[in-house]
Amino acid sequence: MTKIAVIGVGHMGKAMIEGFKKADNEIIAQNPVNPRVSRLAKELDFKLFNAINDLIAENPEIIILTTPAKVTLQVASQLRNTNEKTIIISAAAGVTYNDLKTQLPNQLLARIIPNTPVAVNQGTIGLYLPENISSQDHERITSFLKQLGDVIAVKEDQLSIVGTIAGCGPAFVDVFLDALGDSGVLNGLPRKLANNIASSMVKGAASLAYESKQAPSLLRDEVCSPGGTTIKGVTSLEKNGFRNAVIEAVNAANQN
Repeated sequence: MTKIAVIGVGHMGKAMIEGFKKADNEIIAQNPVNPRVSRLAKELDFKLFNAINDLIAENPEIIILTTPAKVTLQVASQLRNTNEKTIIISAAAGVTYNDLKTQLPNQLLARIIPNTPVAVNQGTIGLYLPENISSQDHERITSFLKQLGDVIAVKEDQLSIVGTIAGCGPAFVDVFLDALGDSGVLNGLPRKLANNIASSMVKGAASLAYESKQAPSLLRDEVCSPGGTTIKGVTSLEKNGFRNAVIEAVNAANQN
């Protein structure tokens, strides 16, 4: 069991706490006084501190910053008295590794961009580690994060687009799921059943794509029989600009 400290219990902090709790870790957290977070601490059974120094005194093995980018460096500066063996991982977009290292020169640091499915240990986590990190520390951090889902190592300048695809993507998929549910209802299915079928289908299709490592176009071709119903549906998606809409959504979301 690892003692994990989460600083900043917003949507992402909550999701990560839920995932780490499911993996049987000891969780402590810090957040300014907030009734919502206090209720959440009771609900999820984790120790909550309002002062960072009180959290540091608990000597966590890993600290994860899920703070807003604009305050992350200020928060990091308050962690200078942390045990040098403690790993500090930042989930703040736009705060570079060098920015963090300036505040915490003696700590082992990592940057991640996770998404909300980490709450059910099915997340997609973009990970940046410096080139000079030891293989042992690299494996330790990667293995730790794998408790929350798939860990994908990338260059630091790729974290932004990784965060857009992995972080915004669930909302885009939710729009797709909602539309599939509507189509099911339109064709006679009860809403709950239609939504369950759509969710199960996306889960299975995504798992097949990830596990097989095949290009999505090849998987699509395996389903599209000549003159069949699926190719007719795919043709309709093309006619209505489905793929272009997805590309434009990612581009729009990735604008700084």
